[in-house]
Amino acid sequence: MGVRIAVAGGTGYAGGELLRLLAGHPDVELTAVTGHSSAGARVGDVHPNLRSLADLTIAPTEPASVAGADLVFLALPHGESGALAAQLPDDVKVVDLGADHRLLDAAAWARDYGGTYAGAWTYGLPELAGQRTAIVANTKVAAAGCYATAITLALAPLIASGVASPDDIVVVAASGTSGAGRAAKAHLLGSEVMGDVSVYKVGAHQHVPEIKQASGARTMSMTPMLAPMPRGILATCTLVPTRATSPDAVTEVLRAAYDPEPFVHVLTGGVSPRTAATAGSNACHLKAHIDADSGRIIIVSALDNLGKGAAGQALQCANLMLGLPESTGLAIDGVAP
Repeated sequence: MGVRIAVAGGTGYAGGELLRLLAGHPDVELTAVTGHSSAGARVGDVHPNLRSLADLTIAPTEPASVAGADLVFLALPHGESGALAAQLPDDVKVVDLGADHRLLDAAAWARDYGGTYAGAWTYGLPELAGQRTAIVANTKVAAAGCYATAITLALAPLIASGVASPDDIVVVAASGTSGAGRAAKAHLLGSEVMGDVSVYKVGAHQHVPEIKQASGARTMSMTPMLAPMPRGILATCTLVPTRATSPDAVTEVLRAAYDPEPFVHVLTGGVSPRTAATAGSNACHLKAHIDADSGRIIIVSALDNLGKGAAGQALQCANLMLGLPESTGLAIDGVAP
Protein backbone atom coordinates (compact mmCIF):
# COMPACT_ATOMS: atom_id res chain seq x y z
CA MET A 1 0.00 0.00 0.00
CA GLY A 2 1.16 3.50 -0.80
CA VAL A 3 0.48 6.82 0.87
CA ARG A 4 -3.28 7.25 1.23
CA ILE A 5 -4.47 10.23 -0.84
CA ALA A 6 -7.88 11.94 -1.04
CA VAL A 7 -8.91 14.59 -3.55
CA ALA A 8 -11.68 16.96 -2.51
CA GLY A 9 -13.17 18.54 -5.63
CA GLY A 10 -11.92 16.04 -8.16
CA THR A 11 -14.56 16.79 -10.77
CA GLY A 12 -13.23 20.06 -12.20
CA TYR A 13 -10.44 20.53 -14.72
CA ALA A 14 -7.64 20.91 -12.17
CA GLY A 15 -9.06 18.08 -10.09
CA GLY A 16 -9.27 15.84 -13.14
CA GLU A 17 -5.68 16.58 -14.10
CA LEU A 18 -4.63 15.81 -10.53
CA LEU A 19 -6.43 12.46 -10.67
CA ARG A 20 -4.65 11.66 -13.93
CA LEU A 21 -1.27 12.35 -12.34
CA LEU A 22 -2.09 10.38 -9.21
CA ALA A 23 -3.22 7.41 -11.30
CA GLY A 24 0.33 7.11 -12.62
CA HIS A 25 2.12 7.82 -9.33
CA PRO A 26 3.94 4.72 -8.04
CA ASP A 27 3.90 5.62 -4.33
CA VAL A 28 0.32 6.66 -3.61
CA GLU A 29 -3.07 5.02 -3.18
CA LEU A 30 -6.09 7.09 -4.14
CA THR A 31 -8.70 6.39 -1.46
CA ALA A 32 -11.36 9.04 -2.10
CA VAL A 33 -12.56 11.56 -4.68
CA THR A 34 -15.27 14.05 -3.76
CA GLY A 35 -17.58 16.36 -5.67
CA HIS A 36 -20.73 18.41 -5.23
CA SER A 37 -23.34 17.88 -7.94
CA SER A 38 -21.48 14.78 -9.17
CA ALA A 39 -21.56 12.95 -5.83
CA GLY A 40 -22.70 9.37 -6.38
CA ALA A 41 -21.49 9.25 -9.99
CA ARG A 42 -18.48 7.28 -11.22
CA VAL A 43 -15.20 9.03 -11.96
CA GLY A 44 -15.45 7.63 -15.49
CA ASP A 45 -18.78 9.41 -16.01
CA VAL A 46 -17.19 12.77 -15.23
CA HIS A 47 -13.69 12.17 -16.63
CA PRO A 48 -14.02 9.65 -19.49
CA ASN A 49 -10.26 9.84 -20.09
CA LEU A 50 -9.46 8.32 -16.68
CA ARG A 51 -10.08 4.68 -17.47
CA SER A 52 -7.98 3.33 -14.61
CA LEU A 53 -10.15 5.23 -12.11
CA ALA A 54 -13.45 4.89 -13.98
CA ASP A 55 -15.28 2.75 -11.39
CA LEU A 56 -14.35 4.84 -8.35
CA THR A 57 -17.47 6.46 -6.86
CA ILE A 58 -17.43 10.20 -6.21
CA ALA A 59 -18.28 10.97 -2.58
CA PRO A 60 -19.85 14.15 -1.16
CA THR A 61 -17.40 16.93 -0.27
CA GLU A 62 -17.35 16.65 3.51
CA PRO A 63 -14.74 15.75 6.15
CA ALA A 64 -15.99 12.18 6.55
CA SER A 65 -15.34 11.45 2.88
CA VAL A 66 -11.60 12.15 3.18
CA ALA A 67 -11.12 10.65 6.65
CA GLY A 68 -8.17 8.31 6.95
CA ALA A 69 -6.12 9.93 4.20
CA ASP A 70 -2.49 10.76 4.89
CA LEU A 71 -2.67 13.73 2.55
CA VAL A 72 -5.69 15.60 1.19
CA PHE A 73 -5.69 17.74 -1.95
CA LEU A 74 -8.27 20.53 -2.00
CA ALA A 75 -9.22 21.25 -5.62
CA LEU A 76 -12.23 23.36 -4.74
CA PRO A 77 -13.44 26.73 -6.05
CA HIS A 78 -11.86 29.79 -4.46
CA GLY A 79 -13.47 30.51 -1.11
CA GLU A 80 -14.48 26.90 -0.36
CA SER A 81 -11.22 25.32 0.81
CA GLY A 82 -10.93 27.18 4.09
CA ALA A 83 -14.09 25.78 5.66
CA LEU A 84 -13.24 22.16 4.82
CA ALA A 85 -9.59 22.52 5.82
CA ALA A 86 -10.61 23.85 9.22
CA GLN A 87 -12.48 20.61 9.91
CA LEU A 88 -9.56 18.29 9.11
CA PRO A 89 -7.23 16.95 11.84
CA ASP A 90 -4.12 19.03 12.45
CA ASP A 91 -1.79 16.14 11.63
CA VAL A 92 -3.27 15.51 8.17
CA LYS A 93 -1.15 16.93 5.38
CA VAL A 94 -3.12 19.22 3.06
CA VAL A 95 -2.29 20.87 -0.26
CA ASP A 96 -4.75 23.53 -1.40
CA LEU A 97 -4.93 24.18 -5.15
CA GLY A 98 -7.23 27.16 -4.56
CA ALA A 99 -6.46 30.69 -3.41
CA ASP A 100 -7.89 30.47 0.11
CA HIS A 101 -4.56 30.18 1.92
CA ARG A 102 -2.10 31.96 -0.42
CA LEU A 103 -2.32 35.59 0.67
CA LEU A 104 -0.68 37.04 3.78
CA ASP A 105 -2.81 40.19 3.53
CA ALA A 106 -6.41 39.72 4.71
CA ALA A 107 -7.41 43.03 3.12
CA ALA A 108 -6.14 41.85 -0.27
CA TRP A 109 -8.19 38.66 0.10
CA ALA A 110 -11.33 40.64 0.95
CA ARG A 111 -10.82 42.97 -2.01
CA ASP A 112 -10.04 40.36 -4.66
CA TYR A 113 -11.98 37.29 -3.51
CA GLY A 114 -14.40 38.30 -0.75
CA GLY A 115 -15.82 36.08 1.95
CA THR A 116 -14.07 34.82 5.06
CA TYR A 117 -10.27 35.05 5.15
CA ALA A 118 -8.90 31.60 6.02
CA GLY A 119 -5.35 32.64 6.90
CA ALA A 120 -2.06 32.00 5.11
CA TRP A 121 -0.27 28.67 4.72
CA THR A 122 3.23 27.92 3.45
CA TYR A 123 3.41 29.10 -0.17
CA GLY A 124 3.75 26.22 -2.60
CA LEU A 125 6.20 27.29 -5.28
CA PRO A 126 9.28 25.13 -4.61
CA GLU A 127 11.60 27.00 -6.99
CA LEU A 128 11.42 30.21 -4.95
CA ALA A 129 14.33 30.81 -2.58
CA GLY A 130 13.66 29.10 0.75
CA GLN A 131 10.28 27.67 -0.19
CA ARG A 132 11.36 24.08 -0.76
CA THR A 133 12.64 23.83 2.81
CA ALA A 134 9.46 25.43 4.15
CA ILE A 135 7.25 23.04 2.17
CA VAL A 136 9.12 20.00 3.50
CA ALA A 137 8.74 21.24 7.06
CA ASN A 138 5.02 22.00 7.01
CA THR A 139 1.78 20.02 6.87
CA LYS A 140 -0.34 22.72 5.20
CA VAL A 141 0.70 24.16 1.82
CA ALA A 142 -1.08 26.56 -0.53
CA ALA A 143 -0.02 25.75 -4.09
CA ALA A 144 0.75 28.82 -6.20
CA GLY A 145 -1.78 29.99 -8.78
CA CYS A 146 -1.40 29.52 -12.54
CA TYR A 147 -0.73 33.11 -13.63
CA ALA A 148 1.24 33.67 -10.44
CA THR A 149 3.56 30.76 -11.18
CA ALA A 150 4.27 31.77 -14.79
CA ILE A 151 4.93 35.40 -13.85
CA THR A 152 6.68 34.94 -10.52
CA LEU A 153 9.21 32.50 -11.99
CA ALA A 154 10.01 35.15 -14.62
CA LEU A 155 10.31 38.07 -12.20
CA ALA A 156 11.73 36.79 -8.93
CA PRO A 157 15.40 36.14 -9.83
CA LEU A 158 15.75 39.47 -11.63
CA ILE A 159 14.29 41.46 -8.75
CA ALA A 160 16.21 39.51 -6.09
CA SER A 161 19.52 39.98 -7.91
CA GLY A 162 18.97 43.71 -8.38
CA VAL A 163 19.18 43.44 -12.17
CA ALA A 164 15.63 44.78 -12.55
CA SER A 165 13.53 47.26 -10.62
CA PRO A 166 10.58 45.96 -8.55
CA ASP A 167 8.54 48.92 -9.82
CA ASP A 168 6.76 49.65 -13.10
CA ILE A 169 6.47 46.02 -14.19
CA VAL A 170 4.10 45.35 -17.10
CA VAL A 171 2.66 41.91 -17.80
CA VAL A 172 0.49 40.79 -20.70
CA ALA A 173 -0.55 37.15 -20.37
CA ALA A 174 -2.86 34.84 -22.30
CA SER A 175 -4.55 31.82 -20.74
CA GLY A 176 -6.51 28.90 -22.10
CA THR A 177 -10.19 28.55 -21.26
CA SER A 178 -9.70 25.79 -18.68
CA GLY A 179 -8.32 28.47 -16.37
CA ALA A 180 -11.89 29.73 -15.91
CA GLY A 181 -13.06 26.39 -14.52
CA ARG A 182 -15.51 23.78 -15.74
CA ALA A 183 -18.79 25.47 -14.84
CA ALA A 184 -20.86 26.41 -17.89
CA LYS A 185 -20.43 30.07 -18.84
CA ALA A 186 -21.82 31.70 -21.98
CA HIS A 187 -18.61 33.60 -22.79
CA LEU A 188 -16.65 30.33 -22.77
CA LEU A 189 -18.82 28.54 -25.31
CA GLY A 190 -16.90 27.27 -28.32
CA SER A 191 -18.78 29.64 -30.61
CA GLU A 192 -17.70 32.58 -28.45
CA VAL A 193 -14.06 31.60 -27.99
CA MET A 194 -12.99 30.14 -31.33
CA GLY A 195 -11.23 32.63 -33.58
CA ASP A 196 -11.16 35.27 -30.84
CA VAL A 197 -8.71 36.70 -28.30
CA SER A 198 -10.18 38.95 -25.62
CA VAL A 199 -9.05 40.75 -22.48
CA TYR A 200 -10.63 40.50 -19.06
CA LYS A 201 -10.07 41.92 -15.56
CA VAL A 202 -7.71 44.49 -17.05
CA GLY A 203 -5.62 46.12 -14.34
CA ALA A 204 -7.49 44.29 -11.57
CA HIS A 205 -6.67 40.58 -11.73
CA GLN A 206 -6.89 38.71 -8.43
CA HIS A 207 -3.46 37.11 -8.86
CA VAL A 208 -1.61 40.46 -8.73
CA PRO A 209 -1.33 40.56 -4.90
CA GLU A 210 -0.07 36.97 -4.93
CA ILE A 211 2.51 37.76 -7.63
CA LYS A 212 3.75 40.82 -5.74
CA GLN A 213 3.94 38.87 -2.49
CA ALA A 214 5.91 36.00 -4.07
CA SER A 215 8.15 37.85 -6.54
CA GLY A 216 9.14 40.98 -4.63
CA ALA A 217 7.46 43.25 -7.18
CA ARG A 218 6.11 46.53 -5.78
CA THR A 219 4.04 47.94 -8.64
CA MET A 220 2.81 46.16 -11.72
CA SER A 221 0.18 46.41 -14.41
CA MET A 222 -1.32 43.16 -15.66
CA THR A 223 -3.49 42.59 -18.70
CA PRO A 224 -4.89 39.04 -18.88
CA MET A 225 -6.23 37.64 -22.15
CA LEU A 226 -8.44 34.68 -22.96
CA ALA A 227 -7.00 32.64 -25.82
CA PRO A 228 -8.87 30.11 -28.00
CA MET A 229 -7.12 27.04 -26.56
CA PRO A 230 -8.10 24.68 -23.74
CA ARG A 231 -4.91 24.88 -21.69
CA GLY A 232 -1.70 26.86 -21.39
CA ILE A 233 -0.39 30.28 -20.32
CA LEU A 234 1.99 32.53 -22.24
CA ALA A 235 3.13 35.61 -20.33
CA THR A 236 5.35 38.49 -21.47
CA CYS A 237 6.84 40.24 -18.44
CA THR A 238 8.53 43.60 -19.00
CA LEU A 239 10.86 45.06 -16.37
CA VAL A 240 12.98 48.21 -16.05
CA PRO A 241 16.68 47.32 -15.78
CA THR A 242 18.70 48.95 -13.00
CA ARG A 243 21.75 49.14 -15.26
CA ALA A 244 22.71 48.48 -18.86
CA THR A 245 22.37 44.79 -19.60
CA SER A 246 22.08 42.24 -22.39
CA PRO A 247 19.99 39.15 -23.16
CA ASP A 248 22.97 36.94 -22.28
CA ALA A 249 23.45 38.65 -18.91
CA VAL A 250 19.76 38.31 -18.04
CA THR A 251 19.81 34.69 -19.18
CA GLU A 252 22.69 33.99 -16.82
CA VAL A 253 20.70 35.37 -13.90
CA LEU A 254 17.81 33.06 -14.77
CA ARG A 255 20.12 30.10 -15.28
CA ALA A 256 21.83 30.67 -11.92
CA ALA A 257 18.41 30.45 -10.30
CA TYR A 258 16.95 27.56 -12.28
CA ASP A 259 19.66 25.34 -13.78
CA PRO A 260 19.42 22.99 -10.76
CA GLU A 261 15.63 22.86 -11.06
CA PRO A 262 14.03 19.90 -12.87
CA PHE A 263 10.93 21.76 -14.04
CA VAL A 264 12.06 25.28 -14.98
CA HIS A 265 13.93 25.53 -18.27
CA VAL A 266 15.71 28.67 -19.51
CA LEU A 267 15.71 28.66 -23.31
CA THR A 268 18.45 30.08 -25.51
CA GLY A 269 19.15 30.53 -29.20
CA GLY A 270 16.24 30.53 -31.61
CA VAL A 271 13.87 28.54 -29.37
CA SER A 272 11.03 30.51 -27.73
CA PRO A 273 8.51 29.50 -25.04
CA ARG A 274 5.30 28.10 -26.50
CA THR A 275 2.24 26.82 -24.70
CA ALA A 276 2.12 23.69 -26.86
CA ALA A 277 5.62 22.71 -25.77
CA THR A 278 4.57 22.59 -22.11
CA ALA A 279 1.18 20.87 -22.56
CA GLY A 280 0.70 17.92 -20.25
CA SER A 281 3.91 18.64 -18.34
CA ASN A 282 4.99 20.22 -15.07
CA ALA A 283 7.51 22.41 -16.91
CA CYS A 284 7.85 26.17 -17.21
CA HIS A 285 9.86 27.59 -20.12
CA LEU A 286 11.53 31.02 -19.86
CA LYS A 287 13.34 33.19 -22.43
CA ALA A 288 15.09 36.54 -21.92
CA HIS A 289 15.04 39.46 -24.38
CA ILE A 290 16.01 43.14 -24.34
CA ASP A 291 13.63 45.56 -26.06
CA ALA A 292 15.62 47.30 -28.79
CA ASP A 293 13.83 50.65 -28.39
CA SER A 294 13.30 51.07 -24.64
CA GLY A 295 16.10 48.88 -23.28
CA ARG A 296 13.63 47.13 -21.02
CA ILE A 297 14.00 43.48 -20.06
CA ILE A 298 11.35 41.15 -21.47
CA ILE A 299 10.93 37.64 -20.08
CA VAL A 300 8.58 35.31 -21.94
CA SER A 301 7.15 32.51 -19.82
CA ALA A 302 5.06 29.50 -20.84
CA LEU A 303 3.47 26.68 -18.86
CA ASP A 304 0.44 24.42 -18.75
CA ASN A 305 -2.06 26.11 -16.44
CA LEU A 306 -3.40 22.70 -15.38
CA GLY A 307 0.11 21.28 -14.95
CA LYS A 308 2.77 23.49 -13.36
CA GLY A 309 0.01 26.05 -12.85
CA ALA A 310 -2.23 23.75 -10.79
CA ALA A 311 -2.24 19.94 -10.46
CA GLY A 312 1.43 19.34 -11.24
CA GLN A 313 2.48 22.07 -8.85
CA ALA A 314 0.31 20.59 -6.11
CA LEU A 315 1.75 17.10 -6.62
CA GLN A 316 5.29 18.50 -6.65
CA CYS A 317 4.59 20.07 -3.24
CA ALA A 318 2.97 16.86 -1.97
CA ASN A 319 6.01 14.80 -2.96
CA LEU A 320 8.20 17.12 -0.88
CA MET A 321 5.82 16.96 2.09
CA LEU A 322 5.77 13.15 1.95
CA GLY A 323 9.54 12.77 1.70
CA LEU A 324 9.33 11.38 -1.85
CA PRO A 325 11.54 12.37 -4.79
CA GLU A 326 10.18 15.72 -5.95
CA SER A 327 9.64 14.73 -9.57
CA THR A 328 7.82 11.43 -8.89
CA GLY A 329 4.77 11.08 -11.13
CA LEU A 330 5.49 14.32 -12.97
CA ALA A 331 6.52 14.87 -16.58
CA ILE A 332 9.24 17.25 -17.75
CA ASP A 333 8.37 16.62 -21.39
CA GLY A 334 5.29 18.09 -23.03
CA VAL A 335 2.88 16.40 -25.42
CA ALA A 336 3.09 17.31 -29.10
CA PRO A 337 1.58 17.99 -31.54
